[in-house]
Amino acid sequence: FYSDPRFVEHVDEQAVESMTKYISNRLLLPGDSVLDLCSSWTSHISRSRLEELKLKRVAGLGMNAKELEANNALTEWAVKDLNEDKNVKLPYDNESFDVVMCQLSVDYLIHPLEVMREASRVLKSGGKIAIIFSNRLFLSKAVGLWTGSDDIEHTYTVGCYLHYCNGGFKDIEAEDLSTRKQKGNERVI
Repeated sequence: FYSDPRFVEHVDEQAVESMTKYISNRLLLPGDSVLDLCSSWTSHISRSRLEELKLKRVAGLGMNAKELEANNALTEWAVKDLNEDKNVKLPYDNESFDVVMCQLSVDYLIHPLEVMREASRVLKSGGKIAIIFSNRLFLSKAVGLWTGSDDIEHTYTVGCYLHYCNGGFKDIEAEDLSTRKQKGNERVI
């Protein structure tokens, strides 16, 4: 599945815009070091904000070299299958990143507690983790726990991953970034 590059968005244009605004304008701070976990050909950081933020580092860890190579936001990248080994070890030093983000991929992790524990290890003290997911997925790739659940259950699932991974995550909260159109008016939820 991952051997062929897929240069497509996995969510609609409105979702891409919401993710990009959140990441570019609210999640990242000037000078941050960022790990884009399960990265691909885009990190959803707006080009203008990328220049303004002067990020120290944007490391991408993903499964397809051609996709990672095409990601202009990345300052470095590595190929790693996080489902390959339950004792996953991210190829980064302790406390290397201010922000770890995982976009549209948590539903495919078969060892999510171990991956979240590793994310905690590479986060600096006071760092932030952002797990962004949607209601779309590749049914043949997603884990069973995810496929039989709705959006609210997905939110609780991700919260539980962070809480029970023994990574020391505190003040775990969720936010709905979606927007809905109703009778021509935008309704933010």
